[in-house]
Amino acid sequence: MILNRTQVDQTIDRDERGSFTKELVIVRAQSKAGPEVPLAMVRKRRANAAETRAPVLLIHGYGQNRYAWHLPSRSFSNHLAQSGFDVFNLDLRGHGRSRHLGARRPSHITDFVSEDVPAAVDEVRRLSGNRPVFLVGHSLGGLVAYAAAGPLDGAIAGVASLGSPYLFTKGSWPLRVLGGAMLALDRRSSFGHGAVGLKGLGEAMRLARLFVDSPIFPLPIRGFARGSMEPEVLEQHMSLAMDSGSIAVLRHMFLDAAEARQRGHRLGSLYGYAGVFEALDLPLLVIAGTEDDLAPPASVEPAFQHSRARDKTYRVFPRGHIDLVMGRDSPTSVWPLLTAWLRARAR
Repeated sequence: MILNRTQVDQTIDRDERGSFTKELVIVRAQSKAGPEVPLAMVRKRRANAAETRAPVLLIHGYGQNRYAWHLPSRSFSNHLAQSGFDVFNLDLRGHGRSRHLGARRPSHITDFVSEDVPAAVDEVRRLSGNRPVFLVGHSLGGLVAYAAAGPLDGAIAGVASLGSPYLFTKGSWPLRVLGGAMLALDRRSSFGHGAVGLKGLGEAMRLARLFVDSPIFPLPIRGFARGSMEPEVLEQHMSLAMDSGSIAVLRHMFLDAAEARQRGHRLGSLYGYAGVFEALDLPLLVIAGTEDDLAPPASVEPAFQHSRARDKTYRVFPRGHIDLVMGRDSPTSVWPLLTAWLRARAR
């Protein structure tokens, strides 16, 4: 359902601007656990465009929201819309506008896969001419896209991921140490089902930006490559895109990562979907960052390696985690690659 429609003039990157038709779309996801779940999407198209190349559904990562794709100073969603695509920017349940509408945090990551994304894809197809939809996910959003694509085969045109750890924690000793400590504490006293306040962390990082972006920052996990984002872009991301994440989802991610190392599972907490995803013959684009301390290439590339798709592509850039999408050089490197990949496969 389209709640409202406006014409906006917005920034794409730096001095590049565009005029767009912007719509707020509300989706009602069927929930097995209770009442329907309200989800919000922002739809963007080039203003006065008679046709679009293909519909694209953007899926944000853990503890973030739709602003991960769209900041006032830099907007990948606007870039795609300006390139001729019908772009839908989704807030998963418990995040962004969906949370404000009453969509509570998930009890497990499978809620995103079995309920949120299928409902969003149905609505995208209804509004965009019943065409197959491209799923584009960042971080955890890419894993959700992998898992959702299998059950939705026929409705999906292709899957692209950026910084999505198919083997969560592989190649990152800090994450393994953090996960081990978290699980040890959880055995003594359960963390429960609350939320991780990443918005507060983002605000702290924004205020301490010069320190966080300096060589003397003591923590091994920063979330972006040092010097990769302009001050205003980094501040906007920390203020707008950082959200709250489900403790239950985080716990399952680390627990299942530990089990995966023992039993050879893939796709983290969504390992039950791995076999179906790997057998899919859908176009696949996997993008990793060599400076990514949350999803290093060792954890990302296995999605490409295990996929049996005939049309699959793997690319690596000298980027961190969030700067794969919002870094100062992404509009001239990552964005054109992803846009060209979509354009070549749009029906």
